[in-house]
Amino acid sequence: MRSPLFEAARENDVPGMSLQNGKMLRVRFNGEFLARQGSMVAYQGDVDFAYKGSGGIGKFLKKAVTGEGAPLMSVTGQGDVFLARDAWDVHLIDLEGDSLTVNGENILAFEPGLNWDIQRVQGAGMAAGGLFNTVFTGHGRIAIACHGSPVLLNVDQPTFADTDAAVAWSTSLRTGVRRTATAGALIGRGSGEAFQLAFEGQGFVLVQASEGAPVAQAASG
Repeated sequence: MRSPLFEAARENDVPGMSLQNGKMLRVRFNGEFLARQGSMVAYQGDVDFAYKGSGGIGKFLKKAVTGEGAPLMSVTGQGDVFLARDAWDVHLIDLEGDSLTVNGENILAFEPGLNWDIQRVQGAGMAAGGLFNTVFTGHGRIAIACHGSPVLLNVDQPTFADTDAAVAWSTSLRTGVRRTATAGALIGRGSGEAFQLAFEGQGFVLVQASEGAPVAQAASG
């Protein structure tokens, strides 16, 4: 049996976290890593999956109050695990002793050596959707999933992004919330049209080409 598909789709043999393709993460590991709950699409080897919650009682309480943070699972054992999220684009980021803030909706997986915590954007009350995000620090790799191809904005002047489109940004940036002059002005793509994340300082902001997957509406009875 022959097909160009067989060669194009053949799994790679790179150790650690790597891109199997633009939509799928492959992790060859012996030990442990953390991943978004429900993101596994296939695995080989002696692998176990366990619900991780939000990582400790402090983070659990923050998540209960804020709704922020990805629901995590601990992946342990030895083998190959393939992860994806609704065919979103997957990208890898290596932290080298620095920090990065990531929208919890965009976290796909990360190495366990990284420190992480849930923090609130300054000036963001509940009227702005809470705006709590996850801050990673240390050395290690993060896999993020973007709904559409992202753009990397260099912040060297006041910069604003839709609250649902901002994927990740330099933790060193000063962040806040800007409200449009007219509360009902439909200038954005996401659910927070009247609010935008504001960034000042020196750094970058990664913005996806979408507000993310639509929220399922409950059926009316």
